[in-house]
Amino acid sequence: MIKPGSKTSKHPSPHGRQHPSNPLKDKLHEIIFEADTPAGLVFDVCLLVAILASILFVCLDTVVALQKTYGLFFWYMEWFFAILFTIEYLLRLYCVKRPWRYATSFFGIIDLMSFLPTYLIAFISPGTSFAVIRALRLLRVFRIFKLMRLLNEADEMGRAILHARAKIVVFFAVVLISVCIAGTLMYEIENFGIPLEQRAHRQFSNIPEAIYWAITTMTTVGYGDIVPTTALGKVVSSMLILLGYSLIIVPTGFVSAEFMSIKKKTATTRNCQSCATEGHDSDAIYCKYCGEAL
Repeated sequence: MIKPGSKTSKHPSPHGRQHPSNPLKDKLHEIIFEADTPAGLVFDVCLLVAILASILFVCLDTVVALQKTYGLFFWYMEWFFAILFTIEYLLRLYCVKRPWRYATSFFGIIDLMSFLPTYLIAFISPGTSFAVIRALRLLRVFRIFKLMRLLNEADEMGRAILHARAKIVVFFAVVLISVCIAGTLMYEIENFGIPLEQRAHRQFSNIPEAIYWAITTMTTVGYGDIVPTTALGKVVSSMLILLGYSLIIVPTGFVSAEFMSIKKKTATTRNCQSCATEGHDSDAIYCKYCGEAL
């Protein structure tokens, strides 16, 4: 058996293809894409610190008092992180076998968006509306999505939600039916005996507004902008609040059950150098997505 992570001069492929080994690319791929190795762990920790620091500086740059005093420092730090993330992006493209596939993947686009706005702002025409520049600056906050790459459980959670999607859809359908019934019932209770033309000036003036109240009540938000005034209305409101508390745990149970079942099967952070997908078993020899040798 070939041990996980072992390197050979040529990788066998189930499709009969053979790819010459490139030690530099293999080592970079191991460091950048895989967190199971000491070097990969150090890389991920450093990247985590860089992402959080860059987001912190972006946020602080919007504080007028700080911007006036430390504006030049923020500008230097922004370019430092932009260049740092550019180098990281280029290294990722270099060490994968199919750069275009990675560049068009979700994480590839997120990595590109982490530094692209800085370059766009630098080369944008001075006569362009400042609103456009501000919009581009806000795109730098997309760096927060780079954190998802560093969370091993993020992919597992996503798959758990995907597997539980049918149950979640049924749950939301039940909630939708409940708020529609509760809103309609509250509309009739609060407006009982009141002529239609006089209902426009009351809190529950129409059914859509009553449904809005039912949603905020069931989710236990309770803005207080619409409240029942009749005794029967308060009873219905109390029942809806209790129902809302009981329904909160339902989707959590669905996802938790799926998450635990996936957790038992899961994997390491071993990443396929060809299709850039991870989640392979520790003893896997070939990628279960594209068939290339690991």
